[in-house]
Amino acid sequence: MNSTIGDQLGFSSEQRRIAERNEAHQQWDLWGSYLSDRQWGTVREDYSADGNAWNSFPHQQARSRAYRWGEDGLLGISDEHGRLCFGIALWNGQDPILKERPFGLGNGEGNHGEDLKDYFYHLLNSPTHSFMRGLYKYPQAEFPYQQLIEENSRRTREDPEYELIDTGIFAENRYFDVFVDYAKASPTDILIRIKIINRGPDSAPLTVLPSLWLRNQWSWGYREEWRQKKQIKLCGNSISTDDIHELGAYQLSCNHPGEWIFTENETNTELLFNQPNAQPYVKDAFHRYVVDSDLSAVNPANVGSKASLVLSKQLNSGEEWVINLRLSNQALTEPFSSSFNSTFELREKECIEYLNHAAEGLKADDAHIFKAAASGLLWCKKFYHWSVARWLSGDPNQPAPPESRKHTENAYWSRLFADDVISMPDSWEYPYFCQWDLMFHSVAFAVIDPAIAKKQCMLLRSPNYTAPNAQTPAYEWALSDPNPPIGAWAALRIFQIERREREHGDFVFLRSAMRKLLLEYGWWANRNDRSGDNVFEGGFLGLDNIAVFDRRFPLADGSRIEQCDGTAWMAMLSLNLLQIAVELSVQEPEYEDISKRFVFDFAQLAITLNTPSISGRSYVNWDEKDGFYYDVIKRPDGSWTYLKTRSVSGLIPLLAVASFDIATVERLPCLDVLQSFEWHFSERTCTTWLSENLGTWHQDRTLFSLVPEANLRRICWYLFNEDEFLSPYGIRSLSKVYEKSPYTFREGDQEQTLAYSPADSPVAMFGGNSNWRGPVWMPINYLLIEALQKFGHYYGDSFMVEFPTGSGNFITLWDASLELEKRLASIFRRNDKNERPFNGGNSLFQHDPNWRDLILFNEYFHGDNGSGVGASHQTGWTAIVLKMITQLNRYNPIAGKRF
Repeated sequence: MNSTIGDQLGFSSEQRRIAERNEAHQQWDLWGSYLSDRQWGTVREDYSADGNAWNSFPHQQARSRAYRWGEDGLLGISDEHGRLCFGIALWNGQDPILKERPFGLGNGEGNHGEDLKDYFYHLLNSPTHSFMRGLYKYPQAEFPYQQLIEENSRRTREDPEYELIDTGIFAENRYFDVFVDYAKASPTDILIRIKIINRGPDSAPLTVLPSLWLRNQWSWGYREEWRQKKQIKLCGNSISTDDIHELGAYQLSCNHPGEWIFTENETNTELLFNQPNAQPYVKDAFHRYVVDSDLSAVNPANVGSKASLVLSKQLNSGEEWVINLRLSNQALTEPFSSSFNSTFELREKECIEYLNHAAEGLKADDAHIFKAAASGLLWCKKFYHWSVARWLSGDPNQPAPPESRKHTENAYWSRLFADDVISMPDSWEYPYFCQWDLMFHSVAFAVIDPAIAKKQCMLLRSPNYTAPNAQTPAYEWALSDPNPPIGAWAALRIFQIERREREHGDFVFLRSAMRKLLLEYGWWANRNDRSGDNVFEGGFLGLDNIAVFDRRFPLADGSRIEQCDGTAWMAMLSLNLLQIAVELSVQEPEYEDISKRFVFDFAQLAITLNTPSISGRSYVNWDEKDGFYYDVIKRPDGSWTYLKTRSVSGLIPLLAVASFDIATVERLPCLDVLQSFEWHFSERTCTTWLSENLGTWHQDRTLFSLVPEANLRRICWYLFNEDEFLSPYGIRSLSKVYEKSPYTFREGDQEQTLAYSPADSPVAMFGGNSNWRGPVWMPINYLLIEALQKFGHYYGDSFMVEFPTGSGNFITLWDASLELEKRLASIFRRNDKNERPFNGGNSLFQHDPNWRDLILFNEYFHGDNGSGVGASHQTGWTAIVLKMITQLNRYNPIAGKRF
C-alpha cells in the first residue's frame, strides 16, 4: 500500500507501515527486538548426558562459549532470523565481568527456581518496531554476583527470594540509567541512541561497548556456502559486514570517536575445556580486553565476526551522556545529518500516537499501563531457532549427544524445525515458546496488531511444528506435555476482537484456523480419554503445583487422578469449535453438519462430568454435598474417592459456556438441543438431566453450559467469598481456607498436604517457581471473567450474586465480572497511597520518581497484597490486562442492590 492510498484511508504512519508489512510491500518487520535476553541454560543449548540444561551451559560460560541455536544480549536487536545482532555491553570499572547480558540464577541456584536479578524495562515499542525504547538500571558498585548466589542458596522455600535491591547496591541512587532507543528510517536503516544518566550523588566512570556480531552458523561442520563465516571489518570510522546470506551487507557508524575492537564469535575452548583454541581471537575477548587489560585478546588486523566500539567517560552527578549510532544497509556519507534527530523524534511521536489510539479514552494512568503492557508484549517477540533432528543426532564436527537422548519424549518431535520470531512468555526466564501462554499472548496482540495475533496463534499448528499424530508442541522442556486446548478459543477471540474493532471479520483466517484445529481436536479426542469413559486427564494442563499429588502420573498403588478440569477443557474446546463453525456457516452453510458434531460431543462431556454415565461409571466430579467440582482418585479395584481441594481446577468447568440467539438457532436447527437429541437419548437415563440442564432458553437465547444453573449458584458462593477464592486483586488459584486448615490426603503409602501459599512456591514440583497454591494468575482470571460475562449476557437480572459473599450486596454476573476486572487492574494502578501493588513494599520502587512509573508484568501475583511474583517480564499473558482496562473504560460497574 503506497502512502497516497494510506492517506486517503486515514491511516496513521504506523498503520501505513503495518499495512505495507502485511501486504509484503515493505519488510518493516525485518528488524526488531528479537535478540533474546538469555540463551544459556536452555534445552536447545544442552548437549549433556544428564539433560541438566542449567548446569550444561551456565551463566559463567555464556561470555566464552559460542551458542548453537541463538544469541542473547542486553536490550538488543537482530534481524528476523538472528543472523546479525546488535546489543550493548557495559563496565563500571568495578565488575569482574562485562555486563553483556542480564544475570539471574539457574534453576538449582534459586530457592524458588530460576530467577532474574537485573532490572530492565520495556518502555515503548510499536508493532513494526519502527520505534523501541528499553531501560537498564546499572549499579555503580561491583555487581554482587556471588552474594546473590550464596544467599539464595542458603534460603529455604519458606523464605523470600534474595533480590538485587536487597543487597543495598542502589543506596543513594548510585546507579546509571541506561536508555536504548531504536528508530527506523527505513526497514533496513536503523537509528540507535544510547542515553546514560548518572543518578548518583558523585561522579562515576562508565565504559560502553556498542557491539555488532554475527550468529555463529559456521562452526558446526556443514558445507553450505551461506553457512560459511562472514566478517566485520573496519571501514574508515565505521565498521561494515560482508554480504550476509539473504540479508546483505550492513554498516554501523557512531557519532563519537572511540576504538573499534574485533574478535571471533567462537568458543574459548582453552578456558572452558582445556583444549587449544583453533585461533587466538574468541568470544570473551572484549571482556579480557576491557576488564583484564589483555591487549592481545583482540585482533590487531581489525577484522572478525564480532566487533565493538569502546567508549569511556567519567559522568558527573546527574550528567547525561548521549551516543548516536546508525545501522544501515547503505554506505551513508553523513549518517548523523540533521535528519537523524528529526527521524528519531518523529518515530517516537508516531509510536506514542499509535498506542494512544489503541488506548483511546483511557485515563492517564490506565493509558500508561496499557502502553507498558503493549510495549512489553512487543519486546518479548524473540527469534527462536531449533532443529530437533539435528539436536538429537548432533553436528558433524561436534561431540555426539548422549544416545539416551534418542529415547526421550522429545525424540518423537524430530521433524520440529523452528526458525521464527515467537512471542516468549518471558524472554529471560522462559526464552522459549509455551503453547498455552502463546494463545493468551495472541489474544492480547489482537488489540494492537491483529495480523501478528493471527500469525502467533497458528504458528505452532503449522507443519514445521506439529507431530505426525497432529499434537502440537507444549514447550521445549517437554514437547509432549498436553497443554490446555485453548487454540480454538484464541482463534475465535482474535476473529471477534478484530471484527469489533475494524467492523469486518477475517473469515479466511478463521477457515484456515478451523482446518488446523480439527486435526488437533482429533488428537485430543483419541489420545487423552485413556479410561474410555469420556473423562479426559491431561496431566500438566497449565496448572503447575495445583493438586495434592502430581497429576501427570499415577500414584504408587496404581490409582489415577481423574481431573475435573481435563474434561472441562475438552468441553470448552468443543464449544469453541462449535462457535467457530457457527460463524463460518454464515457464509458456508455446510458447516452446519460439523456444528452438529460439536453439539453432540459437548453434550456427552456435560453428562460425563455431571451424571453417572451409561457406561456404568459410579462417580462424577461434582460433589453435591459440598457444591463443588473435585478431582477423583480412581483405584485399581474400581473404588474411588474425592480429592476435596477447592482449587482453580474446580472452577475450570465454568469456562465451557456459550449462548446463541433465536435467529441463529432457526438458521442452524442442530443448536436446538432437545430436537437434536430426541432420537439419540430417547432410551437413555440421562434424558431428564439433559432436558433440564442443557439447551435451556431464557428470553430469546439458548444456553450451552457445562455447569447447570443450580451448580453455578453454589460455585459462586465460593468464587466471590473473600475467605475462599476472592482476593482484593482477583481470583486466587487455591482457596484461602487452606491457610489455617491445610488439606491432607493419604492414599496407600503416599501422604501429601496442600496449604494455601499466596506467593512463592513451597514445593519443588515443576522446578518450583510456578505456584498455583494461592496466587492470582491473570490468564485464568481472564477466562473466568469472559465466562461470567457469557453467563451474565444470558441470565441478565434473573441471576444475582452476592458480591462479596456475605456482604448483602447483590449484582449481576456481568457486573461481577467487571468488579473482578477492577481488582486485577488495581494491581498496576496507583492506589490511595500513590503506590502500585505489584511493586510490593519496596519504597524505592513505589516512590522514587525514577522507578515508580516503571511497570513489570509478572508471571503471577500475591494472593493477598497483589505484589508481583515469579518471572518478572512475563508480559505475554499478563498483558491481557490491557484488554480488561479498555473494557472497564466502556462499562461502569453498578453499585449493586442490598436485600
